[in-house]
Amino acid sequence: MTEEHDLIVVGMGVGGEEVAGRASGAGMDVLAVESKLVGGECPYWGCIPSKMMLRAGNSLAEAARVTGLAGRSTISPEWAPVAARIRETTANWDDKVAVERHEDKGTKVVHGAARLVGDRAVEVNGERFSARRGIVISTGTEPAAPPIKGLKGAGYWTNREAIEAEEVPRSLAVLGAGAVGLELGLVYKRFGAEVTVIETADHVLPAEEPENGDALAEALAAEGITLHTGTSATSVARSERGFTVELATGAPVETDELLVATGRAADLARLGVDAAGLDPEGKFIEVDDHLRAGDGLWAVGDVTGVGLYTHIAVYQGRIAAADILEQEHAPADYSAVPRVTFTDPEVASVGLSEAQARERGLSTATGIGATAASARGHIHGPGAEHGVTKLVADTDRKVLVGASTMGPAAGEVLGLLVLAVKASIPLSTLADLIYPYPAFVRGVEDALTDLGTF
Repeated sequence: MTEEHDLIVVGMGVGGEEVAGRASGAGMDVLAVESKLVGGECPYWGCIPSKMMLRAGNSLAEAARVTGLAGRSTISPEWAPVAARIRETTANWDDKVAVERHEDKGTKVVHGAARLVGDRAVEVNGERFSARRGIVISTGTEPAAPPIKGLKGAGYWTNREAIEAEEVPRSLAVLGAGAVGLELGLVYKRFGAEVTVIETADHVLPAEEPENGDALAEALAAEGITLHTGTSATSVARSERGFTVELATGAPVETDELLVATGRAADLARLGVDAAGLDPEGKFIEVDDHLRAGDGLWAVGDVTGVGLYTHIAVYQGRIAAADILEQEHAPADYSAVPRVTFTDPEVASVGLSEAQARERGLSTATGIGATAASARGHIHGPGAEHGVTKLVADTDRKVLVGASTMGPAAGEVLGLLVLAVKASIPLSTLADLIYPYPAFVRGVEDALTDLGTF
């Protein structure tokens, strides 16, 4: 027998929660299916606990910076309170409160792995469910490991093991110098681990501007983190002593724990997307600008491959819900997606890099302002020595098409730049703004001055 609902949401990460909440609030009969925990990766193994870890590590760094600014300090890092705070925040990885929040809105929540079995139909735990309006896929992604000899089954860490760790290893090697690898590597270094980061690209944060990638590398090296860029791991061996990672160039790396942070991918075959006419071998589900993946089928969040960010998932969930409810809404626009790496210092960016703008054939000019050279950088001192604000302008339209900034609280400065790119604010208007002195945001004014007029 098939149980029927108006809408089925498969995957209750933040994107799925957004759709389910809005649909239930509009009076729809919603079934929500989640294979792990309602809330998804972000509150349990991602953005929330990792930033709590970073907050703890940053407090240690600030204490160390007292010397030369305000006297002397003695620091004794302890991991136990960090682990305890994470367990408390995640309710020891229990989603009871999240489930009740949705049930109170009228949503039926079922735990289990859903598989598409036909047009607007899924099977969960041996039971079949169908949807009158359609199905939303929000199953997210799983950590993806590169095909390195000996890596599969070696017992390496992903972000989940790094978040749940009850103690700090003596040494940690990290494969991948993206946001996840660098954030977690920095945390463990500040709590006493010897950290080595291995990256195939020529600089860390390869998706970001090279100026800030190079500057962040300097900051991480100053922390005592060993960086191997422009090389790759060729094999991994596990023993009682830990891991041995052979590199394409240089000496092998011996480490107690190995964190693989080389990317994520969706498991579409397990989801049975071929039943909906989609490619089960695809990395992600392709959607249009209303998040439609087919007739009566929508997809939101990481599974779309648009951007593996919580704010993208929520944004897409809002659009998909409006489309499902046949409400007037604007199509998805990803021209001004904010990106923040919460290292110390932070690296924040929006829109196109200089290289991307030139690849698109735009008439491009850039302006740069050094964080350390700003008044606030001088005042701040330790912790503000590295990085720049870089603006990428389309000289034909006289607007910004991209921007990046690096420094303490760079993610907070980014808001202005997101608005500038999204709204195509004229450069003349940005130059005419009165920027508060001596705030970090004045780095934008410095970069505008360097950009000049054209």
